[in-house]
Amino acid sequence: MPTFDWRSPDSYKSLQDAEITDIAWEFLRRNKDYQRDYEETVRNSPDGEVSPEFRRRWGICFRP
Repeated sequence: MPTFDWRSPDSYKSLQDAEITDIAWEFLRRNKDYQRDYEETVRNSPDGEVSPEFRRRWGICFRP
């Protein structure tokens, strides 16, 4: 298992050039409520996709 020291600045070097959307995605994907909602939404979806309601609820916008 990789180690990550959240107190070390070296652990965040990859985020120095990240855009705000990259950082927002990191926060969202680590959110336990989001993870539970995503799993439930996909499990109950006939096509395995998330709905527009799910995207609105979490503020997700996909670019073409």
